[in-house]
Amino acid sequence: MKLSFLSPLIFVLVTCSCSAFATDASLILINAKVWTENPAQPTAQAVALDESRILAVGDNAAIEKLVGPGTRIIDLGGRLLLPGFNDSHVHFLIGGGSLITVHLGTANSSAEFKERIAQFARTLPKGAWLRNGLWDHQRWNPPVLPNHQLIDDVSGDHPAFLWRLDGHMALVNAQAMKLAGIDRNTKDVPGGEIQRDKDGNPTGILKDAAMSLVRRIMPPLSPEEEDQAMEAAMREAAAHGVTSVQNMAGSSEDRDQPDTFREFQKLERAGKLTVRIYEAFPIRDWKTLADAGIVAPFGSPYLRIGNLKAFADGALGSETAWMDEPFTSNPAKSGLASPDLLDVEHFYESMRQADKAGLQLTIHSIGDRANRTILDLYSRLEKDNGPADRRPRIEHAQHLHPEDSARFAKLGVIVSMQPYHAIDDGRWAETILGPQRIKSSYAWKSLLDAGAILAFGSDWPVAPLDPVMGIYAATTRRTLDGKNPNGWIPEQRITVAQAVHAYTIGSAFAEHQETVKGSIEPGKLADLVVLSDDIFTIQPEAIEKTRVDIAILNGKVIYQR
Repeated sequence: MKLSFLSPLIFVLVTCSCSAFATDASLILINAKVWTENPAQPTAQAVALDESRILAVGDNAAIEKLVGPGTRIIDLGGRLLLPGFNDSHVHFLIGGGSLITVHLGTANSSAEFKERIAQFARTLPKGAWLRNGLWDHQRWNPPVLPNHQLIDDVSGDHPAFLWRLDGHMALVNAQAMKLAGIDRNTKDVPGGEIQRDKDGNPTGILKDAAMSLVRRIMPPLSPEEEDQAMEAAMREAAAHGVTSVQNMAGSSEDRDQPDTFREFQKLERAGKLTVRIYEAFPIRDWKTLADAGIVAPFGSPYLRIGNLKAFADGALGSETAWMDEPFTSNPAKSGLASPDLLDVEHFYESMRQADKAGLQLTIHSIGDRANRTILDLYSRLEKDNGPADRRPRIEHAQHLHPEDSARFAKLGVIVSMQPYHAIDDGRWAETILGPQRIKSSYAWKSLLDAGAILAFGSDWPVAPLDPVMGIYAATTRRTLDGKNPNGWIPEQRITVAQAVHAYTIGSAFAEHQETVKGSIEPGKLADLVVLSDDIFTIQPEAIEKTRVDIAILNGKVIYQR
């Protein structure tokens, strides 16, 4: 039997006159600066909620007429009220796991990196795996990749699999390599690389598809660890005003995907989710979803599916982004096409059939060649399957051929980008790409000027789950090292309004939900965020100090500072 989309009930309310409503408000927020993202009513002073839905939007006098005996009133004292943030690209359970495991992302030297591993290893039960880490060797001086010898003596009897922060490279120790059977005779896998020293011995660095050699032998998280990770992730989201996330599958070989989705379902059934989740499955699963009659987006207001994730390449920091020309830093290489693209025609046929079945396509593409290749495939899709409200996506779109910016709008491809990456990668990207190619990196303004739709996210835990910092990054492009006070490639800065749009209604559009959430309008879901400062009036450089004061999900306060 074909399943139908369980659409949330939408009330159509077109006035804030108190006579239009048959019910009192459950919660009203008054004396606010309301930025609605509704062109018909861009700003307001107050908002009334009817449990899970927005009841009315207007001035204080109109909204106060909806106060009843059980109405809670919050006076915002002039603070800014926005639609709840919608992060268009996260790895939610992995992010939660990163909060309860070893923290390596802020280690500023190889010595500090090693010491943190030693300290955390001492807290683990015998034989337990060292996981996550999210290290960044670009913070070190010199920025030299670590090797297994650095950590073998401090990791004890614990096999180690430690991600680089981009998730496209990992450091493993000797014990993990032994368990996985990796030695000097192990061949590179298609779409991946085992880094070797001058004598041909593995260094412990695995890139992209090569990581699967170890990942496939790692035990999954225990149910208790999954619960802890999800609780930590939901707390983190609420503290940053993130009321919706779009969770991205790992690679086509990711064994953790079913466990992740089961954890989400368990919490949804128990009524414990404090964030709305749109889940992407690996593209290999397209037929399973299609045969079940799933059409994007299918599910409940809290948990939906219908999105398929694929990879075109790796990441710039790992030198696995697929570029047309060799890296300036490594002229012998120009990145890696992902295993998904090793047989382009087979991959395209999966795309075509999934699209024909009504499933949404979301493809990770970072390098200019990767982006052009996927745009070409989307163009074929339009011709072969005909017009449809398909909303194809490219995730990251970091380094583009300048002439390709206009193709996103022409083909209706949503650009799902993570602005924090620009102020992070901007510290070192020119070293890898050279001065010419970086001019069209993170080309937000060029894409918007061409008419493309932007959806903003974080890629958490690769970057902080903090939309305010993302807005700061998009509007200033000031790199984290302080060396670009006027902005890295400043001509690609965008306005605060454009950045907020991308984090709210833009991201909602990217998941087929712009009629349900993403703006403050009567009938839409009551997901809201209150900020400590008016980011539209303060200097963009001051935005990074802004904090979330209140987060509201489904009409309930889930965070208050």
